[in-house]
Amino acid sequence: MEKLAKPLDKMHESNKSTTRPTVTILLPAYNEAAIIADSLTILCNHMSNLNEKYDWDILIVNDGSKDETGRLAEELTQSLPNISVYHNKVNMNLGGALRNGFKQATGEYIVVLDIDLSFGPDHVESLVDAAIDQDADIVIASPYMKGGKTTNIPFHRLLLSKVLNKIMRYTSGINIHSFTGMARAYRKEFLDTLNLKTSTYSINPEIIQKARILRGRIIEVPGHLDWTLQLKYGENRTSSVSIFKGILNGLMSSFIFRPYGFFMMIGLLLLVSSLYMIVWIFYHIYVIYPEIQVSGNFIDDMFSEAVAVVYTQRPHAFLIGGFTFVAAIQFLGLGFISLQKKRYFDELFHLNSSILKETKGL
Repeated sequence: MEKLAKPLDKMHESNKSTTRPTVTILLPAYNEAAIIADSLTILCNHMSNLNEKYDWDILIVNDGSKDETGRLAEELTQSLPNISVYHNKVNMNLGGALRNGFKQATGEYIVVLDIDLSFGPDHVESLVDAAIDQDADIVIASPYMKGGKTTNIPFHRLLLSKVLNKIMRYTSGINIHSFTGMARAYRKEFLDTLNLKTSTYSINPEIIQKARILRGRIIEVPGHLDWTLQLKYGENRTSSVSIFKGILNGLMSSFIFRPYGFFMMIGLLLLVSSLYMIVWIFYHIYVIYPEIQVSGNFIDDMFSEAVAVVYTQRPHAFLIGGFTFVAAIQFLGLGFISLQKKRYFDELFHLNSSILKETKGL
């Protein structure tokens, strides 16, 4: 019996090692008729070379497109392998498209890419391999970390993206470089516990925020953001993101990570300013105090007279110092209140996610 056990164990290990991870590549698409055929052909050709490594499929979420995106996507399911299409009846923005895609995806790992392949097909392998090798719940392809790069990105968009991501990195305290990028790999079992609700482009920072609350493992791998294909078809595409909306969403996401940080930073700046004015006032009172002559020479009378003299000379110092001091206390108070509420939110979200996980049997 002992002699037979070893070959059986080896056979079991061999079967386990050859089991291919299942991977769903999720592609949100809104008005992408000009680019969808070329992108899907490139992606399928690349993934066909990885048939022995992954059990893969591609899920296109047609997000209520007003052009021929939906029809072309359905036609591509007949000519290209492992493609399925989910149609949103109306446009639900990126957040809605991703949330529906996450529900429909069946792979153990979900890789999200832009349909314009601004992050090329080779990122699928680097993202999934990193998730498996490092037991990560989320893997982000970052062009801004060491080893990452960008190609053909308009200067204003690149600058905006870098600034917003640096702000988010500072405000969140999370040591990653790309909060807004969509090219990521998710472990589906973990993703199903996040209970996402955002319908806009802010869904990407929201995922990171909630993953952090649940102590998810988030890592980055170098990515290459290349807009060559996007610029080629740019005139025929209508899915571009408003710069104003990008700035607004980025700032709001930064605020949500640590709202108390914003209030306390403003409060501390105002407090320092007010203390400077108050010290200036008391210094001049101290200088002028020995020169005060009042009947009785009582200390309180002399001090009051010195204050009156300084106020007569510099009334704005009293007004500005007093106003900024009161404002500083207000902002610091808001900071402490928001810190308390943030902790309550984190605790409640963690508890609700645990209940959701048990309910779903995850």
